[in-house]
Amino acid sequence: MQSGRVAFGRMDAVSFGKPMEEAIAHEVARIGAERVFLMVSGTLNRDTGEIEKLRRALGNKVVGEFDTMRPHTPRGDVIAATAAAREAKADLIVTFGGGSLTDGAKAVSLCLANDITTPEGMDRLRDAPDTLSAPTVRQISIPTTLSGGEFSAISGVTDERTQVKELFRHPDIMPMAVILDPAPTVHTPEWLFLSTGIRAVDHCVEGTCADEANPWTDAQALQGLSLLTKGLARVKEAPDDIEARLDCLMGTWMSMAGLAAGVPMGASHGIGYVLGAVHDVPHGHTSCIMLPYVMRWNKSVNGEKQAKVARAMGCEGEDAGDALDRFIGGLGMPRTLGAAGVHEEHFDRIAKQAMGTPWVPRNPRKIAGPEQVLEILRLAA
Repeated sequence: MQSGRVAFGRMDAVSFGKPMEEAIAHEVARIGAERVFLMVSGTLNRDTGEIEKLRRALGNKVVGEFDTMRPHTPRGDVIAATAAAREAKADLIVTFGGGSLTDGAKAVSLCLANDITTPEGMDRLRDAPDTLSAPTVRQISIPTTLSGGEFSAISGVTDERTQVKELFRHPDIMPMAVILDPAPTVHTPEWLFLSTGIRAVDHCVEGTCADEANPWTDAQALQGLSLLTKGLARVKEAPDDIEARLDCLMGTWMSMAGLAAGVPMGASHGIGYVLGAVHDVPHGHTSCIMLPYVMRWNKSVNGEKQAKVARAMGCEGEDAGDALDRFIGGLGMPRTLGAAGVHEEHFDRIAKQAMGTPWVPRNPRKIAGPEQVLEILRLAA
């Protein structure tokens, strides 16, 4: 008999479809925060009025800002943001932007709680997780991309010394609240919104195809997949379709249910971690490239589960890898490693490093060593 456990996490609420100014004022008042530190997108801060809306909504509770987080959340940027939040005596962090900011704020909360002041000091967050003090400065997240990290208690941070993306975990780094307002996402570059949407699709697909999937996680993942594939196609056709954008945000929320229930991701995610950290391939693009090839490589062991994926995409009876390939190509996303500047001479390092990620060793079709990763990379070349 199948068994499992679903951990719903330390999140209080998700607000969706309301203007973010209204929702953030309500959540901050509910929490009782008085000293709010903003971690926001530099592009939104410079080129739009969205951050000013946030400042107006929070008034004199805003005590500091950080808007220079780089992609893949480098340790150095986390430490810089931590120093600014510490100096501001923040009692709440509000993030407004993409997944690197969200992960960055999670890491900042751990650094604040454990008196981490240098990039090297973050080794302790990785090496001794059971000894860490719980964060007391929590986070509210307003995402403008579709990576979904705001729904997890995991922070992905890149160690610049090794170009390895590491995962820091603590139940209290999950944001207290998430605000899903589709309106600000119209400022997100099309390639970024659509590609991170495929990252969320990747969550749904690898979660459905995992050996540990169960009826509860399938219900979330397959409905999320349906919302995402329909919504992304509509956004591609009509970028001002706010309802389609909200469908994408809701689908992203559902895509994270499997991780909450302990369902692992697979080789698409694992290889993607290495492509991002070593070759600076955007996270969304790593899923755009790898997911269909991983599905084809895995099909011999989970064809029945893959049929569920095709069905949820409206492609009953079709090969899921082919359906995903066609869908991703239709959004104008890159389809090969070569298109992302990653070539055969890089494959050995990627394959070896991928074995050290949490997900490659838990891929549904057994990956015993780098040789199997190389098979997938050559399919995607």
